[in-house]
Parts: sequence; C-alpha cells; structure tokens
Amino acid sequence: MSDSVKTTTTKKDLIDRIAEETNQKRTVVKMTVQSFLDNVIKELGDGHRLEFRDFGVFEIRERAARVAQNPRTLERVPVPAKKTVKFKIGRLMREAIEVEAEV
Repeated sequence: MSDSVKTTTTKKDLIDRIAEETNQKRTVVKMTVQSFLDNVIKELGDGHRLEFRDFGVFEIRERAARVAQNPRTLERVPVPAKKTVKFKIGRLMREAIEVEAEV
C-alpha cells in the first residue's frame, strides 16, 4: 500500500472476504466474527490477557492519574487514572508490516 492511498477495512469487508474464501454463508460468518469480538471484549473486560500466537497480545493497562494542562486557558486539570487496552504486535504481523513498508 502506498503512503498516499490509505484505506479502511470494515467488519463488513472482513465478513464478506471470509465468507467468500471459506464458501460459508455470510450470516454464519457474521455470527462467528461477532461472537469472536464479543468474547474478546468480555475477556478484556474481565481483566484477562489475550494472546494470539504470532498475531499479537491484548492486555489491560492502568494509566496513572496525572495533571494535564488546557492549551487554550493554561488551566491545570486533574485527569483520573483509567484503564486502556495495549496491543503488542506478534511476529507474523510484524513481518507483514515490514514487507509492506519495503514496497
């Protein structure tokens, strides 16, 4: 992919592609993909780490409370601690991205 042309692939696009590649009905693939995503959300919501070998790892990280500054008013504003999802890229994805970057 060139730097000037960036596209977004949606869940619908993936469902259509998977249905075509696997010769499965789109409705079955849609239910499967949605179930997978629902379970990823549930596991992360329960505080679990998700590891997909060679793809990557999703885990919850706690961001510490801090004081930020409003750039317009320069007012100092407290920002509470919050949880965020961290994704660590796996080997196969890293290789795919590096190959794409070389093109």
